[in-house]
Amino acid sequence: MGKIIFSLCSLGVAGATLFLYTQPTYDNVKVLENQSSEYSQALAKARELQELKKSLLDRYNSFEPGDLDRLNRSLPDHVDNVRLVLDLDNLASKHRMSLENVAIGQAAKNSSQSASVGAAQPIGKNDQKYDSLTLSFTMHGTYEDFTAFLKDIESSLRIVDVVSLGIVPDSSQAVGQYQYDMMIRTYWLK
Repeated sequence: MGKIIFSLCSLGVAGATLFLYTQPTYDNVKVLENQSSEYSQALAKARELQELKKSLLDRYNSFEPGDLDRLNRSLPDHVDNVRLVLDLDNLASKHRMSLENVAIGQAAKNSSQSASVGAAQPIGKNDQKYDSLTLSFTMHGTYEDFTAFLKDIESSLRIVDVVSLGIVPDSSQAVGQYQYDMMIRTYWLK
């Protein structure tokens, strides 16, 4: 009879050990295995991203520095009002003209938006990757000098749109002199 009681007690201790220690430990090991597989996947994804970053950096470094400089001039990543005005004034001075009454306008929120003050603003999120700025100024000079100035703007690296242009004979100057009132729009990446 002692053997049966000892066997039943041993079976009870084994069952209690299974349910009180082994099962919770086994469940904890399963949770840790799942976490380990998630971390392994995250590490694999990180390696993929590092390889992609390296390939993109190698591709970026393969560009000529002059080409990158031209691209940054064409569509800069920030607006530099002073540099823009100085560049336009330098172009005008090459043709015996200078900028006067320079006024920098608000950045347009939409490229199709008019330059007027009371224009309707779009509602909702704006997903444009660029923004724009208007610049108005006055110049005095001959028509030939002005057309040469416009050709220089056209062939410059900076993207510039002529929004409005007013030409009036300049009565305070010599014959053949005109006053040019211009408004231009330029762009930059956000």
